[in-house]
Amino acid sequence: MTRKLEGQVALVSGSGRGIGREIALKLASEGARLVINDLDQAPAEQTVADIVASGGQAVACIGSVTDTDFGERFVKTALDAFGGIDIIVNNAGYTWDNVLQKMSDEQWEAMLAVHLTAPFRILRAASGFIREAAKREAEAGTPKHRKVVNISSTSGVYGNAGQANYAAAKAGINGLTKAMAKEWGRYKVNVNSVAFGLIMTRLTQPLTSGDASVDIAGRTIAVGVQPDRLKAAEATIPLGRGGTPEEAAGAVYMFCIPESNYVSGQVLVCGGGRP
Repeated sequence: MTRKLEGQVALVSGSGRGIGREIALKLASEGARLVINDLDQAPAEQTVADIVASGGQAVACIGSVTDTDFGERFVKTALDAFGGIDIIVNNAGYTWDNVLQKMSDEQWEAMLAVHLTAPFRILRAASGFIREAAKREAEAGTPKHRKVVNISSTSGVYGNAGQANYAAAKAGINGLTKAMAKEWGRYKVNVNSVAFGLIMTRLTQPLTSGDASVDIAGRTIAVGVQPDRLKAAEATIPLGRGGTPEEAAGAVYMFCIPESNYVSGQVLVCGGGRP
């Protein structure tokens, strides 16, 4: 049976770990060829190796999505390795929380850089290929749909205390999504976003002993959630639990398949029914 994404080329930022990795594995399982990105080399190469071991094709593009030249490098990796672009998933990101009066300019700007400016630069870098490909396909009578899926958050839809920076950036990506759906509709590009609620990853792991952290560009960022707060959050979810990375990937996958060819400019909340 033909797989739904056979031969397509998908770029997934932040796909060495967590949700991004599961998105990449899901798309690869349906026949897509992947460009894997992570800040760190080892997890990116592991995801590539896992895809190749399962019979798929993948290459890595290591580095921070916030680097000014990353968008061009990401796109060039796809074109050099596979000759095209069909799917872009802007997934890379992290949280750096604080209440407004204690939030530094650095914290504010870091969230805008990774969650909003980086996706903008990636899409801008891809625009030349997308325009020219759409023109060639239209002239040949073989038009095709391409897909962009931007990762948002329920914080960007409903707001969340202690996350003014993250919520603003994620609300911004929803605005970018809706604008690009209008700009790129003429090129047959569907642009949507998925707003995740509580998904159980290393960023939302329960803090049981000591402080968990990640290193981002030389900064040590605390991650994880106090067990009592995590339990309280899960109690507000109608499905009764946080989601898995595999379930999160499924929501993204729905926007990548042909069945969603007439869906664009939408924000899908993947949050277990939690408002």
